[in-house]
Amino acid sequence: MLPKQLFYVTADMLCAYQWRRGKMSAGRKFTHDKGGLEAFGRYLADYPDTPAYIVADVVEEDFQRVLLPHVGLRSGRELIARRLAQLYRDTPFRHAAIQGRELDGRRDDRVLFSALTNANVVQPWINVLEGAKLPLAAVYSTTFVAALLVKKLQMAQEHLLLITQQSGGLRQSYFQGRHLKFSRLTPTVPDAGVAANIVAETGKMQQFLTSTRLTGRGDVLRVLVIAPADRVAQLEGLCDDGTELAFHFIDMDAAADKLGMDMVPRLADQLLLTLIGKQAPASQYALGPVGRFYRLWQARIALYAGAALTGLAALVWTAANIWGIVSDGQESTRLLAESQTYEARYGKIMATLPPTVSKTANMKAAVQMDRLLAAQGPAPAPLVNLVSLALDHAPSIRLMGLDWQVEQPVQAAGPGAAVGAPSLAASGAATTTPGDAIAPIAATSIGVPVPPSQVLRIEGEIEVPQNEFRSILDIMNTFAQELARQPHLVVEVAEPPVDVRPNVKLSGKAGLAAVEAKPRFVLKVTWKP
Repeated sequence: MLPKQLFYVTADMLCAYQWRRGKMSAGRKFTHDKGGLEAFGRYLADYPDTPAYIVADVVEEDFQRVLLPHVGLRSGRELIARRLAQLYRDTPFRHAAIQGRELDGRRDDRVLFSALTNANVVQPWINVLEGAKLPLAAVYSTTFVAALLVKKLQMAQEHLLLITQQSGGLRQSYFQGRHLKFSRLTPTVPDAGVAANIVAETGKMQQFLTSTRLTGRGDVLRVLVIAPADRVAQLEGLCDDGTELAFHFIDMDAAADKLGMDMVPRLADQLLLTLIGKQAPASQYALGPVGRFYRLWQARIALYAGAALTGLAALVWTAANIWGIVSDGQESTRLLAESQTYEARYGKIMATLPPTVSKTANMKAAVQMDRLLAAQGPAPAPLVNLVSLALDHAPSIRLMGLDWQVEQPVQAAGPGAAVGAPSLAASGAATTTPGDAIAPIAATSIGVPVPPSQVLRIEGEIEVPQNEFRSILDIMNTFAQELARQPHLVVEVAEPPVDVRPNVKLSGKAGLAAVEAKPRFVLKVTWKP
């Protein structure tokens, strides 16, 4: 809760209080003259940049109840502002409150206009505040704060007259439900005559309310009196209930306890100021230019709050990073200890095993090489499987022989080196070098680093009559096309079953029985996995 300065203004003085940590300090009084104003200015120098709240308790306060056409939004606000300016031209301390609508007819708005008609009671104190550049947050009248007191004490009634003894005198405020309708202040009387004065003024107030038709015949006016405990007993003996009048008394002890105060005041001033200190509402009277220092104070507080939030976020982010570093360090230490444990366990296990021919790293490399050869090493089975699938579409072809080879890519030739390397045949015959040394097999021939190309030479014969040349060619072409449909397969006709070259003579006799020999062909199939 931010600190506040609470100023209670009457016709002849100002009483200043400091609100700190939910507690109100003792009051300091300043008279309404030149010396008092100067002393007040020196007093403010001790509390710079502390928002000020003024509560005015003066006799010169006017109330008028007016019915206005129900107009919403901006037009309604302008209508109320014009009427307020017409009623109270000579004072800036004016206020309008809409208190519901009529139940019949045009259903006009019920508006209560009020003002402090003598601005000279409050304005000099405000001038001192402005000269000290102190943020003025709000200006209220005691009647406005009294409505908050009724709400806090939960004493709202259909017709309620609240009576309190204050620094300015005896304050009587009339409420209908939660709405204030009228208030008056009578001068202070000697302490011994307060009780009798309350009884007399209550009777006058009841007559006034009846004459102004605020209360009607049969309406019960409930009078709530807040007074010190020693005066309540005296009031109970003097105040008698009637058919249209009912008294209820609350001593200061109970009221202070209800507001959470740690001290019991003699007057109601501190009760009203405590409500402002705990939860200050918006200013009752428009401040205009005199409120500029308060707006600057609000902007400065907002900047401080933003900087504090930014700093807090940075602090949290830094703490999170530090925690992450510490956590990562602990995890790294744990993993290092775990790794050392596993290494020690591995060393113990290896110590119990017999000596091996090769190191573990070499064995691991051999296993990896074996897996690589199994995955990419050349083998005739996949290619032969593709040939088998193609033969399902050519039942007239009978295989006579298969010759599988692995092609080696051409290497860059050095001085005196051969242009190409020999191929690795299916027979697995090793190539020798001069001096009977076994030449190493090229890595590309065994699938390292990529699978090599494979060549399959297919020799077959076609079981059809010898002289049906077109059928022979169609069968061989169908078989070759089935092979060529497989991905990565290239098919070449090495020897056709029928020599159809234009420079070769085609001979034979139609109608003669075919000889025993069947037409043969040779296909060269190249597969690039």
